[in-house]
Amino acid sequence: MKTLMSLVFYTSALAMLSACKTMAPEAPAANMPFSGLEGTNWRLVEFQSMDDAQGATRPDDSDKYTITFHNDGSLSARFDCNRGMGPWRNDIANATGGTLAIGPLGVTKALCPEPSMGEMLERQLGYVRSFTITENRLNMALMADGGIIVWEPKPY
Repeated sequence: MKTLMSLVFYTSALAMLSACKTMAPEAPAANMPFSGLEGTNWRLVEFQSMDDAQGATRPDDSDKYTITFHNDGSLSARFDCNRGMGPWRNDIANATGGTLAIGPLGVTKALCPEPSMGEMLERQLGYVRSFTITENRLNMALMADGGIIVWEPKPY
């Protein structure tokens, strides 16, 4: 009887283990929506606040503030005299817009000379929720109508 119970136990355990299998990470599906961002390089045009009192803030030099979306889901950014890296993703997208999540970012912490938009831009990128590409400009919308970050293609 003890042998029969052991046999039933081991047979059941073997059946359960064979039902389990190790899943390899899935490769992105070939029919994944095109985001329009992979492999693109942008420089900052302005930060548009939804607060009329603040209005739009423009950098003194657009090339000090750049963002590059790499094909592997990572991004690299320049925030004035600092550099940052981190992940990005968009779950719902097409060639002209969709959802967008950025970060968390790892950023160097040098003290940039004033005036600098670096720290503000770094903070705001964590609040990006969606994007559109219109008239050759990338518009990143912040959560809760916090503003729009406007970018233009960066020449190589």
